[in-house]
Amino acid sequence: MSTVTAPLTRTPALRGAADLAGRTLLASLFVISGLGKLTAYAGTAGYMESVGVPGALLPLVIALEVVGGLAIVAGYRTRIVASLLAAFSIASAVIFHSNLGDQIQQIMLLKNIAIAGGFITLAARGAGGWSVDNS
Repeated sequence: MSTVTAPLTRTPALRGAADLAGRTLLASLFVISGLGKLTAYAGTAGYMESVGVPGALLPLVIALEVVGGLAIVAGYRTRIVASLLAAFSIASAVIFHSNLGDQIQQIMLLKNIAIAGGFITLAARGAGGWSVDNS
């Protein structure tokens, strides 16, 4: 164990705070994005339809992003929600960002894959401290 991480892993309060901070940072993208889709509903539905995804799925996407994101922050049913958000991140990467000839799309694809990795870690390890799941 390195001396840099040892204090964090030995101190339950710091570990709990780190767990909460990590969940919050990971989920914030989804909560903000889901709420943003409400303000640009027609444009988002149109964009979805332009790549072959029915715009009628938009309410489910918004619900998954907002409710799922808040569940991750709270640490509520973390393993299930993190698994759903990991699958969603990979699916959206493939559907919306598969043009690897465009550097911005390639970055967006890799961002989504990296986010999925964070959610897979949460699914495997659980919410950790300071969470509903751990209370």
